[in-house]
Amino acid sequence: MSKKKPTQQAKPKMKYRIENWREYNASLVERGAITIWIATDDLNAWKPSPNGKRGGQYRYSDAAIGCVLTVKSVYHLPLRATEGFVRSWFAMAGITLPIPDYTTLSRRGRTVEVTLPKRARGGLHLVIDSSGLKVYGEGEWKVRQHGYSKHRTWRKFHLSIEERTLEIQEVTLTEAGTDDASQMDSLLDATEEIEQVSADGGYDKRKAYESCQKHGVKRMAIPPQRNAHIWQHGNCLAPPHPRDVNLRRIRVVGRKRWKQEIGYHRRSLAETTVFRFKTIFGNQLSARLIPQQQTEVRVKCAILNRMAHLGLPESHPVLA
Repeated sequence: MSKKKPTQQAKPKMKYRIENWREYNASLVERGAITIWIATDDLNAWKPSPNGKRGGQYRYSDAAIGCVLTVKSVYHLPLRATEGFVRSWFAMAGITLPIPDYTTLSRRGRTVEVTLPKRARGGLHLVIDSSGLKVYGEGEWKVRQHGYSKHRTWRKFHLSIEERTLEIQEVTLTEAGTDDASQMDSLLDATEEIEQVSADGGYDKRKAYESCQKHGVKRMAIPPQRNAHIWQHGNCLAPPHPRDVNLRRIRVVGRKRWKQEIGYHRRSLAETTVFRFKTIFGNQLSARLIPQQQTEVRVKCAILNRMAHLGLPESHPVLA
């Protein structure tokens, strides 16, 4: 008669309690206020200038186009409905300014400059990750049940997030098959004084480390592959390679202990930000061309940063 193997007891589930619920609740209410997304500064920079041609249309500033595209993303509106929404809002507010039509919004979406609002300064710890956004194709439920029957198109967006403020420092959008490590340089270009970069094993490539070294990153929390070998011999006159330093430490204390020492688990905040992005805006792009898709993703990231500035939950773990 065989003996039953002792079953392992499940670890108690960790729950989190929000400490600043009153302030966080107020920030959630403010997210829906139209005055947050159309500020006085935007209206001052709104006034369009003629394009110099007789009978030509007005040339709207980037601030005006960006403001309307922000309203579009916040309230999940198509371009035509966005034009009507802003037009009616201006009429009720008594604002006598022209409204860009939907064709102007689509055309200017290729070139408009969108700046990410950021407050973090100095000694930043960036966590980097990527995820997919669908352009068109069948839904996940249909594919899981019956398989897919036509071509499905995806884009990959890459994020660098500051781990203290959860601000998105930079974002890029590429084809679905683009290598994650190839975007490291672009993600670090917009940030200065980087103390540490944390990323998953997909960034364990020479070009990712070279980008970090070029930008003066002091610590690189990128776990080497399980079968990794030393890249630079110990007798070399050059300074120790950061990846080799991590690999040697892992061999001494183990991978789990190394992750605790270097703060690698903070990288999960990137996944949290991706979850917030898809919860608020969905996992599908409305634009069909890559330049407009890049603008769309950048506008949504700017909105996430502004929402973070309104207030984020401050929580602490409690046992269930």
